Amino acid sequence: MAVAPTYDSAPVPVRSDLPGAHGSAWQHLARAGPFLTGAERVAAAAEVRSAWDCALCAARKDALLPEHVQGAHDGAGDLPPAMVEVVHRVTTDSGRLSPKWFAAQAEAGVSDGAYVELVGVVVTVVSIDQFCRGLGVPLHPLPEPLPGAPSGRRPAGLSEGEAWVPMIDPRAAGPPERDLYPGGRTGNVLRALSLVPEEVRNLKTLSAAHYLTPGQMLDLSRGTDALDRAQVELVAGRVSALRECFY
Repeated sequence: MAVAPTYDSAPVPVRSDLPGAHGSAWQHLARAGPFLTGAERVAAAAEVRSAWDCALCAARKDALLPEHVQGAHDGAGDLPPAMVEVVHRVTTDSGRLSPKWFAAQAEAGVSDGAYVELVGVVVTVVSIDQFCRGLGVPLHPLPEPLPGAPSGRRPAGLSEGEAWVPMIDPRAAGPPERDLYPGGRTGNVLRALSLVPEEVRNLKTLSAAHYLTPGQMLDLSRGTDALDRAQVELVAGRVSALRECFY
C-alpha cells in the first residue's frame, strides 16, 4: 500500500488538500490500469526519475534533431526498451515528439492504451516531484506495486483521427465516463488521456489542487484563496515557458 505523502518537514505551510491529492495520485500509480500492471506503472515512475540524469536524453536534448542521436537510455532496466523510450522522451523532450516517432513506438510494441497510461504516469510523477523540489523537501519513495492484471477495458464512444490516440467523443461518452465531461465538454489536454479514463480523473484531482478545477478555469474572474486570476495566469504562463510547454 502506498504511504500517504506528508510535508511536515516543509519550510513553509502546505495547504491541507495537497497531501491528500498527492496521496491519492501515489496510490493510483501502484494500481494496475487497463493496459499496464502495477509493477509496470511503478517501474515507469522510476524511469521518470532516471530520465533527468540519462546521458542519451541529454545528448538528444542538445541535438538539432533528436533522431540523429542513437544509443541506450540510462534507466532502471525493468521495462521494455520501447516503454523506456516513451517515458524518457515524454519526460525530457516532449515538445519535439512527432507522429513518426509515435508510430515507431507502436511498431516496437507500445499499444495506444499503454502509451496513454505511460503519459499519465509521467504527468503524476513530474508534478509531485517538482512540487517537492520547489519546497526543498525529499522526493517521496515510490509506492510498492499492488497485485492485479490489466483489465484491457477500452471505453465506449472512442473516436479516431483527431489525435495520435483515440479519444472519447463527448457526444458519445457512455455512462461510466460522463463525469469526464462536465457540461458536455472539457479541455483537450484532459481529453487526450480519455482512452484511459482513470488518468483523466487523476489529472483532474492534481489540477484542482495545484491550479484550478476545469470549471474554475472557465470562469475568468475566479482566482484562488491567495491569488487573483491575473496573478494565477502570470505564474502559470511563466512556469509553462520555463518548462517549454508547447501546448
